[in-house]
Amino acid sequence: MILAAVREPMNIFDEMEKYGHEELVFWYDKTTGLKAIVGIHDTTLGPALGGCRMWPYQSEDEALTDVLRLSRGMTYKNAAMGLDLGGGKSVIWGDSRTDKSEALLRAFGRLIQSLQGRYITAEDVGMTATDMAMVARETRFVGGLKETSGDPSPATALGVLEGMKAAATLVYGSPSLSGKHVAIQGMGHVGLLLAQLLRDENARLTVTDIHPEDVRAAAEALGASWVEPEQIYGIDADIFAPCALGAVLNDDTIPQLKVRIVAGSANNQLKDPTHGLELMKRQIVYVPDYVINGGGVVNVADEFHPDGYHQDRAYSRVRLIGQQVGEILRRAQREQIPTQDAADQLAENRIHTMGRVKATYVPD
Repeated sequence: MILAAVREPMNIFDEMEKYGHEELVFWYDKTTGLKAIVGIHDTTLGPALGGCRMWPYQSEDEALTDVLRLSRGMTYKNAAMGLDLGGGKSVIWGDSRTDKSEALLRAFGRLIQSLQGRYITAEDVGMTATDMAMVARETRFVGGLKETSGDPSPATALGVLEGMKAAATLVYGSPSLSGKHVAIQGMGHVGLLLAQLLRDENARLTVTDIHPEDVRAAAEALGASWVEPEQIYGIDADIFAPCALGAVLNDDTIPQLKVRIVAGSANNQLKDPTHGLELMKRQIVYVPDYVINGGGVVNVADEFHPDGYHQDRAYSRVRLIGQQVGEILRRAQREQIPTQDAADQLAENRIHTMGRVKATYVPD
């Protein structure tokens, strides 16, 4: 008889200590079947802001790990973007294509309202601006609504473009992307918009997505070449742009890369911090994900300006992402450290400094 291996249960408090979290909230609504987790990582700089992701996770541990990693990333992203916001994230365990309903979204809204402003949600993978409007019927702690800053995807794509140009300046001596070959993994909201921006820059495109039936025609209309998802890592290109889910830079994929730059919108691209060092050893410039993909949160954050949301002001700040990326890449080169370490230092220094003059955020 073959005995199956017994998996040790995840110790939640150990995981919170590992990632440095303040709070985790688990929510189950028996009426709608909603299963959601909110991760509030750090509120030193202000209330935790981060989007809601709806995904058909394989296990509770997978969902928990995702919300822990994503919410921590939002703390660093918001700090690096110079925002007075902490980091948080939420996940809904379910298939966004089949499990979404008005009742489920409104139940999620009641969860967010119960946190009384410690966490502000917004759109992420598997959610739309229309969905967030439904959530907002139960809570005022929602960003990125159509009547305010709207879909964050265009701002995110613009920030990625600016970050690519900064990386190209370091590697190729010019910000021009004309003639550069970019391999895009993921043609969702951001990936497709990024492809359109790159086409306007006269870049050459190779793309893929796990749902070709949804986006292949649109990609080919842009003049992009299409490959199967597992082939994208080995494309001989100038830039690899991960724009899908995280942990795509790992022991299996990094040896396949034939690019000089990795710059994309996906969160948590490195499966492990050591993979940043591996990219450095291979002389591949990795643009830290939470910096280059910060355009969306910068756009949403403008809603909290005393004068209200103004798109021109928000997008002016988004375009500064290129400068931020350039500063981080030069620092990493100067100090001979992985680029994500240089980005982490920048974010941590700001949190530490502001933490000395601002108390932990408490709702009014």
